[in-house]
Amino acid sequence: MSTRDSRSELEKTSVKLFRKLGTRTVLFHQAAAQALGLFPTDLKSADILNEAGPMTAGELGKKTGLSTGSVTALVDRLEKAGYVTREKDPNDRRRVIIVPLTASKQHVKDLFRSLSESTMDLCREYTEEELELIFGFIGKASDIIEEELDRLKQ
Repeated sequence: MSTRDSRSELEKTSVKLFRKLGTRTVLFHQAAAQALGLFPTDLKSADILNEAGPMTAGELGKKTGLSTGSVTALVDRLEKAGYVTREKDPNDRRRVIIVPLTASKQHVKDLFRSLSESTMDLCREYTEEELELIFGFIGKASDIIEEELDRLKQ
């Protein structure tokens, strides 16, 4: 097999593995949401809030692609379950900011602990240089997904 054929096969394998990882990630998060008594969209929205920090319902709608009504219902559910709180914007009292509380939820941490520990164990199998290469690749792959997401929303 030529180097070009070998490279082509590796590239095809990377696409297959990323599809597999994506599917397994979605299925894991669906199961995690169910274990927490949430809808998958609720859990991912709470995750977005934890990652990005407090934001308005409109901003959350833009990030998730959900309608205003859907975001309102989602925030109502998350607030009732204790994952977010609504606060008045100190700069504009007419605006409401959604503040994440999930990071302080021990049962959420417990649910993801095994996955976190397994991921750290996997990292220990690689050198720092290998990890830097892997993380660079994953970061670029994540950027590609973000770009494709933006493209799909247009």
